Amino acid sequence: MPEQINVKYLKKLREFILKNNSKFKFYLITGGGRTCRQYQAAAKDCHRIGNSDLDRIGIASTRLNAELVRSVLGNMAVEEIFLSPENLPKSKRNVFVGGGWMPGNSTDFIAVYLAMKIKANTVINLSNIDYIYDRDPHRDPGVAKPIKRIDWAGLRKLIGNKWVPGSHRPFDQRACQLAEQKKIRVVFLNGSKLKNLDNFINNRKFVGTDIV
Repeated sequence: MPEQINVKYLKKLREFILKNNSKFKFYLITGGGRTCRQYQAAAKDCHRIGNSDLDRIGIASTRLNAELVRSVLGNMAVEEIFLSPENLPKSKRNVFVGGGWMPGNSTDFIAVYLAMKIKANTVINLSNIDYIYDRDPHRDPGVAKPIKRIDWAGLRKLIGNKWVPGSHRPFDQRACQLAEQKKIRVVFLNGSKLKNLDNFINNRKFVGTDIV
């Protein structure tokens, strides 16, 4: 959701899942995006608000987005979004959709935690840029350099150690720690380029950042 809900993209996402649904099982975790940041900003403008309350707003926004994605995918997706990676619904369908979980946990962490639970060895993080950069490419477009491969120590140094709800960071600190501990690979791709995503999941050459 850059400014408004990107209906054109949702249609393409549906086509992508439909194309690959017979070959793969998908676990999709939606972020809060602009909706989350708008609601958090409104709360902060009204009075001083703690991180726990900001997280709860964020969780609600991710679940709203999850409901939208689930409904767009129709009968390919499990009938209800999952509210916790600890309790996935039982279903013969191949697409599970969820959002936020508990305060203090980003959707990055949930994705890695879920990968650990289902014994997946890779998490695909879809963003709106092609790579992780050494600095914010929106603020410093002529200076920011893409990073095609980075280890966990290098990424932690890049993103810092403090968790801030709604912050713009490529991956959150606790997610980094768990992924490194469990040896889960994370690949950072541009989610708007579904052909590139198709290349990755089908073991073809792709554009993105590999975090190992």
